[in-house]
Amino acid sequence: MAAIVSASSLRFETRSEIAPPSAEELRLSPPVRRCHQVPAFSVALSFMRARDSGFVMTPEEMVSRLVYRDGLMLVIDKPAGLAVHRGPNGGESFEDHFDALRFGLPRAPALAHRLDRDTSGCLVLGRHRKALAQLGRLFKNGAIEKTYWAVVEGAPDAQEGRIELPLGRLDATRGWWMKHDPEGQPAVTRWKVLGRAGQSHEDLQSAAAGAPSERKALTWLALEPLTGRTHQLRVHCAEMGWPILGDTIYGTAPRHGGPGLQLHAREIVVPLYKKPRAGPRQRPGTAAHARISGAVRLDRA
Repeated sequence: MAAIVSASSLRFETRSEIAPPSAEELRLSPPVRRCHQVPAFSVALSFMRARDSGFVMTPEEMVSRLVYRDGLMLVIDKPAGLAVHRGPNGGESFEDHFDALRFGLPRAPALAHRLDRDTSGCLVLGRHRKALAQLGRLFKNGAIEKTYWAVVEGAPDAQEGRIELPLGRLDATRGWWMKHDPEGQPAVTRWKVLGRAGQSHEDLQSAAAGAPSERKALTWLALEPLTGRTHQLRVHCAEMGWPILGDTIYGTAPRHGGPGLQLHAREIVVPLYKKPRAGPRQRPGTAAHARISGAVRLDRA
C-alpha cells in the first residue's frame, strides 16, 4: 500500500511504501511532506530550518505535530533547526513547549531520547516517570529500531550495505563532534539506496569502473543505526565518501546559506506492549491519518 501524505519537516520529495503490519512491532512514522516517484527521485530543497525561517512554535503547532499518543508515550514530528533541550548558552528549545502536550496529566511529557538540532522527524516522549523508565531501558538495551531518511552527496556503488566503524570524540575542544577511531566505541549502521538523482545508468557503470562523472550525484538513503553513538549516521556517511547533504560539520555544506541538514527520523519501532491494544489516537480528517493507520503496529511484542 502506498500513502501520499504531508509532514512539516521533510525537505525532499518521495513516495513511501507501507509494509503490511506484523505481529511483532509497534511502528511509528511521521508522514511524508511531498511525494514523487521511486526509484528516481527529485530533490526539492526548501532550505527550511526553524531558527532561520521566522518559525514560531505555538501550542496549536505542537499539537498538530503529534504523530502518536497513548497513556504511556507520545511521538511528535520534530522540526529541523530547533534543539530538543536547552544548551549551555540557553535559547529556545523544543521541550519548552511540551506543556501543550499534557492532555490532562499533571505534568508535561519528557524526552525519552534525543535528536540533533538539525534533524527532523520521530521524537519519543514519555508521559510519566514509569513510562520514561520503561522507554529508557529499551533505548539503552538497543531494543528500539530506528530508520532515518537522508539525501547524501555522491553515489554508493552498491544498493545496500553495512558500515562498521568505531567512533570516538574528535577532541576535547569540539564538544560532541565525533570521528572514526579504531579504539573508539563500536558503531554499526545498515543502509539501503531508495533513489538516485543526477546520474544516469551509464554514469553509475562508469563510477563502478572507477571513472569520474561530470554530473553531481545525490542519493536518497534509508539508514538504520544498530548502535546509538553521537552523530553516528553523519560520521559514517562522511567516512564512506557520501556525506549527508547540508552537513556543516562532517560534510561540505557552508556554515551559512546552505540547504540545511537533509536527515529525517522517518520511523521508530517501540516494542513496549505485551498485550494487543486498540488502535492509537489519531487526528481524523488529516493527511497524517492515512499514514499512521497503515504504520502503527500495536500487537504482541
